Amino acid sequence: MPIMMTQAGDTVTVAKITGESSVRQRLSELGFTEGTPVDIVQAHKGDMIVRVRNSTLALTREMAAKIMVNM
Repeated sequence: MPIMMTQAGDTVTVAKITGESSVRQRLSELGFTEGTPVDIVQAHKGDMIVRVRNSTLALTREMAAKIMVNM
């Protein structure tokens, strides 16, 4: 499921990154790699604040739609 379907307080694991290669590369550089745990700090209408690899990041709805996760 896309990460944008989660709620604040959830911890999920990255399953897959979709989209064009440039998008996949950028998300990988930010720490979103398969098997990485992600804490959902805040979620509002698809826009999110997440914690991944000791960094807190903001994701737009468009970027969040490309990150597939497992609960």
